[in-house]
Amino acid sequence: MRMFRSLHIPTEWVWLESVAVVSAAVLFALIAHWLTMRIAGHAQRRTTAKTDGLVLARVRRPLRAVFVAVSVAFVARVLPMDNDVEDLWKQLLGFLVPALLGWLAVAALRAFQDVIEIRADISVEDNLRARRKRTRAAILGRIGTFFIIFITVCLMLLSVPGIRSIGVTLMASAGIAGLVVGAAAQPALKNLIAGVQMAFTEPIRIDDVLIVDGEWGRVEQINLTFVVIKIWDERRLVVPVSKFLEQSFQNWTRETSQLMGSVFWYLDPSTDVPRLREKLGEIITANPRWDKRFYNLQVTDVKADCIELRGLMTAKDAAIAFDLRCDVREAVLKYIRDEMPEAMPRGRLLMAADPVGCSSI
Repeated sequence: MRMFRSLHIPTEWVWLESVAVVSAAVLFALIAHWLTMRIAGHAQRRTTAKTDGLVLARVRRPLRAVFVAVSVAFVARVLPMDNDVEDLWKQLLGFLVPALLGWLAVAALRAFQDVIEIRADISVEDNLRARRKRTRAAILGRIGTFFIIFITVCLMLLSVPGIRSIGVTLMASAGIAGLVVGAAAQPALKNLIAGVQMAFTEPIRIDDVLIVDGEWGRVEQINLTFVVIKIWDERRLVVPVSKFLEQSFQNWTRETSQLMGSVFWYLDPSTDVPRLREKLGEIITANPRWDKRFYNLQVTDVKADCIELRGLMTAKDAAIAFDLRCDVREAVLKYIRDEMPEAMPRGRLLMAADPVGCSSI
């Protein structure tokens, strides 16, 4: 029995005293939080990193709530309360403190993701390492958020005495329940495990250029169970994560964003190929989209009425390579029309000699 219960103090005074103690605890927590933020902000202004302010902005509100909850939980031990009120208070704190700590952990994790996104700039020319960091941060951040919420809910439920008393029964039935849930949610679990695996194997990354199901696009978002691909015409292709581990697809930016493009022409066999090769060089070298690495023109096939010419040219990424190919294709066709009309393919008919007697018909 507490000291306050042994004294005959009016109930009104006891409640006033409790309110005053709790108010003082909340005020102390707010002051402590304000001082902590002031010190952290002062330290952040002395550094050159711009990401520290981002972290402080993310954790400011949940940290304030944690300060208040911990302070109130500490002073609650000395408050005069009946057994029923004390049990209710403990139950409330048992739910509130884990929830606030989970909120703080999620905020800190998202602040870490924001820092990674700022430092990993994918707008630069060589953005392979930046895209790799962003992809890992996005996937691992979602995995971490899932586990933080899961652990937070478990801690909140453990504060209920009834759940603790039947814990052994739940653990005994967890194996059977796990098999049933696993069988029912096999596609979802399959994609979830594939998402975790993809975070480390990295078959794709944010802003990778892919060809999936015959569609050309960039990886816009990577979730735990699906990937969103922004197609060139502004459509969105949603693909399950497991597909990138089980089926083939084209990744044009797996090692580097530089790419080689090709253009084909079908011309007359009498075409002056060296002359056209020289003109192609002039067209490519004058185009600002060419990255000055490589180009050539070769006869790659001979057909019945034409020859196949293939022009190769390089660019710094897939989008620019596509535009470069279109420019070169159009310029070469214009040159053939204006300067080399003899290169246009034409049909040929070989007339056999007239048989004897046909001339009299």
